[in-house]
Amino acid sequence: MFTGLVAGQGRVAARRRFGDEIELTVESQFDWDSPLEIGESIAVSGVCLTATSIAGPRTFSAYVSPETLRLTTLGSQDAVNLERALRLTDRLGGHLVSGHVDALTTLKSRTQAGRSLVLRFSLPETLSHLVAPKGSVAIDGVSLTVNEAGRDFFTLNIIPQTASVTTLSAKQPGQAFNLEVDLLARYLQRLLEQKALPQAASTRTSGLSIEELVAEGF
Repeated sequence: MFTGLVAGQGRVAARRRFGDEIELTVESQFDWDSPLEIGESIAVSGVCLTATSIAGPRTFSAYVSPETLRLTTLGSQDAVNLERALRLTDRLGGHLVSGHVDALTTLKSRTQAGRSLVLRFSLPETLSHLVAPKGSVAIDGVSLTVNEAGRDFFTLNIIPQTASVTTLSAKQPGQAFNLEVDLLARYLQRLLEQKALPQAASTRTSGLSIEELVAEGF
């Protein structure tokens, strides 16, 4: 579990392919608050990875599965945002981020608004009901507050501090990002779906025989 408060930037120093998966070697551009350990979770541009080897105070390696490669930018992205897993004693300054990417989103436009940067992203229709104005999303692992949200887009405001610590300010329209919607929104949607099932099942199975109920899967 993470907060979306990125510790700093890093770079993918190497990729080694093993069939359909790869091993990433990542170098941070900053000193970690304590030595990295094998087996710990590190968010790499919003993707939760497990450190499989440590090669110095700033360098670690991790395996990336075919499913993760399909859903994220890790197969091609070189500049990355880095964050260690949340400790129970840490301040929760962002929001709860699982490191499980929901989809890729594309940057549609970027405009300057005073000292801030306003980014407009595409929004997959399957996730549009989970993104709301003033709600939270994680973009490449960065916890951000949604300004506007439409059926197929949402906008974010990037303050100078966020721009200086993360990779977001260097991105251009057309580039892809890792998107994770609010964890609470996902569970709320699941609860609503489960609550609706008994009523739907009752309506659908009213008057059916045992044989017909078995055929329906009940």
